[in-house]
Amino acid sequence: MLILKAIILVLATAGIVYLSRSSLLDLRSHGFYRLFAWEAIIILVLLNFDEWFRDPLSWHQIASWFLLSVCLFPLIAGVHSLMSIGKPDAQRNEEHLIGIEKTTTLVTRGAYRYIRHPIYSAGFIGAWGVFFKVPSWPGGLLALAASLFLIATARAEEFENIRYFGPAYSEYMKRTKMFIPFLF
Repeated sequence: MLILKAIILVLATAGIVYLSRSSLLDLRSHGFYRLFAWEAIIILVLLNFDEWFRDPLSWHQIASWFLLSVCLFPLIAGVHSLMSIGKPDAQRNEEHLIGIEKTTTLVTRGAYRYIRHPIYSAGFIGAWGVFFKVPSWPGGLLALAASLFLIATARAEEFENIRYFGPAYSEYMKRTKMFIPFLF
């Protein structure tokens, strides 16, 4: 099983590096930090994978499944809003952006009415959901690292959005929270 996990880690890392290739040398790009958040989450999943379905009625498994279920809402809502309202366009010539990030319209409806980063919020909640599969110090450090890298990702993306959308994004930041509605 260890060899299989190592192979999965190498393949997943290769995929993340490929998606993030244009951001790897730009420390100001949100993609640089996102790479490390994704990597921490992947390692956390692999660390806890053997226990994923064991003891399904324990408190930590219930907490885990709750968080993993909850993380789907901001993920689906965020992707849907970016695709339908954000009008991604390949003509937006910023090489560090991938697919749905190439929005041409500032999205302030749907999940984005309450939080600026629903997709990163899903990663944040999901990382802690995976942590609760098998709570441990190494898992806690990985979930914390993923959380910190997601915060760094969001902050870097906000600077990018201010450059692209201008004062409209700054005003939007004043009336919304980063990850959790009304809190943070």
